Amino acid sequence: MTIENYNQELTEWISKEHASAELSNIVSKLVLEYSTELVMFRNRMTNISISEVFNLHDYARKFVQQDISTKQTLPIAKAILDLGIRNAKIDLGKLAFEWLEAKGSENDINAFVAKKLSSYISDDADLSPKDVILYGFGRIGRLVARELALQDGAGDQLRLRAIVTRKNSDDDIIKRASLLRTDSVHGVFNANVIEDLENKSIIINGRTVKMIAADSPDTIDYTQYGINNALVIDNTGVFRDKEALSLHLKSKGVSKVLLTAPGKGIPNIVFGVNHNVDIDNQDIFSAASCTTNAITPVLEVIEKSLGVVKGHIETIHAYTNDQNLVDNMHKKYRRGRAAALNMVITETGAGKAVTKAIPSLEGKLTSNAIRVPTPNGSLAILNLTTEKETTLDGLNELIRKAAFDSELVEQIRFSVNNELVSSDIVGDSCPSIYDSPATQISKDGKTFVLYVWYDNEYGYTRQVLRLAKHVAKVRRNCYY
Repeated sequence: MTIENYNQELTEWISKEHASAELSNIVSKLVLEYSTELVMFRNRMTNISISEVFNLHDYARKFVQQDISTKQTLPIAKAILDLGIRNAKIDLGKLAFEWLEAKGSENDINAFVAKKLSSYISDDADLSPKDVILYGFGRIGRLVARELALQDGAGDQLRLRAIVTRKNSDDDIIKRASLLRTDSVHGVFNANVIEDLENKSIIINGRTVKMIAADSPDTIDYTQYGINNALVIDNTGVFRDKEALSLHLKSKGVSKVLLTAPGKGIPNIVFGVNHNVDIDNQDIFSAASCTTNAITPVLEVIEKSLGVVKGHIETIHAYTNDQNLVDNMHKKYRRGRAAALNMVITETGAGKAVTKAIPSLEGKLTSNAIRVPTPNGSLAILNLTTEKETTLDGLNELIRKAAFDSELVEQIRFSVNNELVSSDIVGDSCPSIYDSPATQISKDGKTFVLYVWYDNEYGYTRQVLRLAKHVAKVRRNCYY
């Protein structure tokens, strides 16, 4: 390569960096001033580096097999900003793909964007923000707190107002703030976190979050902290049935309760599949389990298109906090053995839990789980037999279409990566990452094995928040 060619490449790259930086600025302005979020095929575009912007465009090119670059996405983002659209979530990748498919000229890109978004975006009606209380502050609770802070924007959706734990001494608050700032799996929290010990609070990005101590859900008057009509997200794992969770509703200032685990006697919901329940006349909901959220979206697609005759689900699951660090007594079989040293066969209710979201699968599925020595990142192996036959390409295309343009675009990620391993899916916002290169199918085209990865902490947390916004009626207009 000559020095002239090298300099030309460098000049072109710097030009692309300028465009990516300008795109990032527009993304930030839309969030902060209009509560409108841009994503790239459901991948977050806020608070990311210029290199990550390039990587998102690379993923978009592979996903839709079109040359999507900032040459298309930057003017589209500018057009969205000029329209002043509020309270929306817009897939910039999909708009760019549709722009390329339309073969439009650069001169009418503003009209193209205005036309595409007109039927999806309301007349900019403001949302009424909802107060949120985190009851418990463990693995899922801290991730929910992170996401609420990062998604807060102009404050028109869910607002984290309080965190309830058993103790709130100065030492407890300092330790909990430290755990929020840094996480061994999910890294450093990209936010400003300050302990306000005098007022028993943690301040996250300038928002005060009250730290409250309580031994029972029914003993707190949240209204004394200025909290009203709040949604409680219970992530303790202690209260699992309707009777126990109803204790939250006895506290002043609470109107709805969301459990981050499977629940008894309450709706168990996998957002995207069976979330259209009567939320007005019910006050307690469950977001089901991480595994249920991982397998249900893919099973929904297969059941609707091919019809499931029978199947077995084997979950290769990261170890969790209920296992022992070293060998010790445990109430459940095998879980007493050291989690980081053993593969542990254990039970899972995911096979039965799926039927609460997809009733037609009742009695057709069995399931089991193996806990393995990884701290996060899990894999569900679906061995299915269907009524209709298909081909390997046909099966993969069925899932790809669902991931691109269906009711499940937030739930299913279609991976084309031949080198995908468990650590790669940590931090993925989709609860189901479909590993297309790993798919296996029989000669008769009716029996096949699907591999579905999932971040059992973060991917599940995003599902919890999607459901929380739906229950709280603060979900933005989405163009996916």
